[in-house]
Amino acid sequence: MIVAEEKDTLREKLKEIFGYTQFRGNQEVVIKNILEGKNTFVIMPTGAGKSLCYQLPAMVKDGLAIIISPLIALMKNQVDQLNAYGINARFLNSTLSKSEITRLKKDCINGEVKLLYVAPESLNKEEYIEFLLKTNVSFVAIDEAHCISEWGHDFRPEYRKIKTMIAQLGNLPVIALTATATPKVQIDIQKNLQMEDADVFVSSFNRKNLFYEVRPKKETKKQLIKFLKDNKGKSGIIYCLSRKKVEEIAQLLNVNGFKAAPYHAGLDPDVRVKNQDDFLNEEVDIIVATIAFGMGIDKPDVRFVIHYDVPKSLEGYYQETGRAGRDGLEGFCLMFYSHNDLSKLEKFNKDKSVQERENARILLQEMEFYAESPVCRRKQLLHYFGEEFTEENCGACDNCVHPRERYDGTEYVKLILEAVQQTNERFGLSHLVNVVRGTEDEYVKSYSHSELPVFGKGADEGADFWKSVIRQALIYQYLEKDIDSVGVLKIKQKGIKFLKHPHPIELARDHDFTTAIDEEESSERTPINSKAYDTKLFEMLKTLRKKIAKEKNLPPYVIFQDPSLEEMATTYPTSKEELASVNGVGMGKVQKFGKSFLELIKGYVEENDIETAADVVVKSSVNKSKIKIFIIQQIDRKVDLEEIAESKSLSFEDLLNEIENICYSGTKLNLDYYIDDMLDDSKQEQIFDYFLNSETDSLETALQDEDMSDFSEEEIRLMRIKFLSEYAN
Repeated sequence: MIVAEEKDTLREKLKEIFGYTQFRGNQEVVIKNILEGKNTFVIMPTGAGKSLCYQLPAMVKDGLAIIISPLIALMKNQVDQLNAYGINARFLNSTLSKSEITRLKKDCINGEVKLLYVAPESLNKEEYIEFLLKTNVSFVAIDEAHCISEWGHDFRPEYRKIKTMIAQLGNLPVIALTATATPKVQIDIQKNLQMEDADVFVSSFNRKNLFYEVRPKKETKKQLIKFLKDNKGKSGIIYCLSRKKVEEIAQLLNVNGFKAAPYHAGLDPDVRVKNQDDFLNEEVDIIVATIAFGMGIDKPDVRFVIHYDVPKSLEGYYQETGRAGRDGLEGFCLMFYSHNDLSKLEKFNKDKSVQERENARILLQEMEFYAESPVCRRKQLLHYFGEEFTEENCGACDNCVHPRERYDGTEYVKLILEAVQQTNERFGLSHLVNVVRGTEDEYVKSYSHSELPVFGKGADEGADFWKSVIRQALIYQYLEKDIDSVGVLKIKQKGIKFLKHPHPIELARDHDFTTAIDEEESSERTPINSKAYDTKLFEMLKTLRKKIAKEKNLPPYVIFQDPSLEEMATTYPTSKEELASVNGVGMGKVQKFGKSFLELIKGYVEENDIETAADVVVKSSVNKSKIKIFIIQQIDRKVDLEEIAESKSLSFEDLLNEIENICYSGTKLNLDYYIDDMLDDSKQEQIFDYFLNSETDSLETALQDEDMSDFSEEEIRLMRIKFLSEYAN
């Protein structure tokens, strides 16, 4: 019990030091527990105020509190915040010089420092243990304690040694804190820290202000730009799997008019710190990052967290999405999902030990289940962390706002529960699916499960269907995971009752993400799906093109090619800049032919009240054009084409492809210096005449034409570039 006087003293300190008048959730009882010198285990979601649980006791108790923390960025952020409150907090890590470490040690021994943040690697060093023995340590806090567990999403082997290190400092009270711990991880943490007797404080994992949505990874960049335009000026984090993707997306956003900065471990430390500070200080709105970013970042007004790539685990996903809406206001959590991402992540695990690989596979499987499941996202997340969400509809996830098709699942659940029962509750999902579907693999044979009454009774349905039934039976509490045997499923009391007295159960169909392709949208001339464009506008554009071509005495394809017209009929460009960004156009062609086309499209858009390119066009990142700029410069300098190809390790074929792309985008190239050495004037004139009178610029058609039989493919291609440069660009 906390007596009133103690309560008042703690609240006075809370107001005096941190400026708050009230504690949140479990904070007060946790702090009291630590002040009583008891071992304490705190499970509290991101944004619920974990750090205050050890920061306030550190200020109240005599001595130095040691905070073990996994990331330099996290340490810096928390130390900066505490210093701003006038608290002498410091960190000890690899960024300090020898003289800074000497000064820090002296201040700690003299009792001037209240909180010392250290990395577990630092505690491994004997010299630091010796130094800490000279200080008056009040207690040890282990932040991000899930790093201890090999079942945690961010396992770090050095965390396993923490208990041994602490023991060298004496019999000190320990507080372990984490935002993400499944029941299995909780047990693992306590066991490893030898704190089975610790008082455990678990807060609800339900972040009511967050909206969860999963979308297929299709035209992802277009979807992303559209989302960000709808949320312009709001603060957000976009997580990507690789450093390369982080750089690419950050650049894409800046090109499209957003204030974004990259963050990953490969950046120069000064750049990384600057980008993080710019985000915290609202110099940039969006940080694009690998998962290295965000641990301990206390920015309350992050309005959205986007996972451009699938995270490695549900714990990681929960922690990262938890960085949205810490101030209690809206937070939108959007994940783009494709099977391809899961395959990439599987490949990353191939060099791990068998056990680690199996652990990683199970974590990925949970991620797959979450993404594809039709069940309330909130219900799934809370179930994963051992908490039950009883409401039918949370109203704040895509599955609840747009429910999936439902069906009577009574017999299916009954069959699965019977399969679990008949296999003596000793097997996992895949084996149970094989049993009910009648798939006789080596395990089914070795256990003679093909002789069970339930074997093959569900042969009419596919494996994915049965996996979905099992997952929903788990979430609806008919089944449970065995905490000691990974992957094994057992029947819960509710399931036993259901088998005795079956009652109707409604299930829902999973999302089908098989068509979600993780396309990188990298091609310069991506063909537009013929069904996607506005056929009426396309025909109007073709008619206009024909009219202009006739006036200028040119073949229609010289004005704009069909793929360009298709894209115009898809994205409805209404400004010169938007039209120039259409594949195969470019500003040169816009100046030459664009006026009439823009007028036509503007009129059509107004008449039909259509969403325009400003909402859906993605401007290409300039990164891909570095090689093109180089080629244009070299051609301007009249450098031999073979030499240009060699200097960039390109085949001549690849160089011609690049030159054609440049030309089709509306840039004028003068290749006379090269062509004149290959072909005399009359031969050039012959090819020119062919293209001037041809209905198409198709290379295949030209090669089959009798008049072109004397020319090589290379000569025709080069002359086609010359022709388009002179007439089209």
